[in-house]
Amino acid sequence: MAAKPSTRDRILQASLHLFNTQGERNITTNHIASHLGMSPGNLYYHFRNKPMIVAELFNEFESKMEVFFTLPAEASVTLEDKAWYLESLLDLLWQFRFMHQGLEYLLEADPELATRYRQFAQRSLRSTQHIYQAFADAGILLLSPQQAESLSINVWIVLSSWMQFLTTTRGIQSDLDEQLMRRGIYQILVLEEGYVAPEYQEAVSALRDRLYVPLGEISDGDDAVASAATSQAAAPE
Repeated sequence: MAAKPSTRDRILQASLHLFNTQGERNITTNHIASHLGMSPGNLYYHFRNKPMIVAELFNEFESKMEVFFTLPAEASVTLEDKAWYLESLLDLLWQFRFMHQGLEYLLEADPELATRYRQFAQRSLRSTQHIYQAFADAGILLLSPQQAESLSINVWIVLSSWMQFLTTTRGIQSDLDEQLMRRGIYQILVLEEGYVAPEYQEAVSALRDRLYVPLGEISDGDDAVASAATSQAAAPE
């Protein structure tokens, strides 16, 4: 039997859910306490204020990203690893999407977090560049160090803004589904298209085709609401 989560962990889990679905700016510690059915005083015993909760969630996000960016010591990367890296990274960014949906506000509100995030972003860019260099060393991508650096920047921009794109242009707030993730990965593969080695172009092209999802096939928030309303109206009395 799995151990029951501690009160502290429950607060963090509830905060992450509320921040992701309703926006960090719209959630107070009172909202979190009410969601958990506990008194504000009980919550304050574990976290004195909301910035402390945000900082702890950032710690978790940062730790998971560090693990993700750690390349195998000696094993050479493969084409299968490529899809896994993109899939895992996008999934992780979605799990903590509230940070990139309101990043400027978060960093303005907490100078210490702003400093930590800048350091984290710089490390992430270097790590992404190292991963691309590993694919270049494996002969999958034909990249110079300068090209690897530029591609890393473009990839980070797409990945960190993909969730914001979905929520601002499609009205999507629900949990990530396969279609949304596949289209995000596809966008990255398009950026890499000109660097794929000739012997891997057919396989990478097949991967792109498999991941492509027309945006018209991804239901937005208004579609979901309309669908729910239609279903409710059609339901028997």
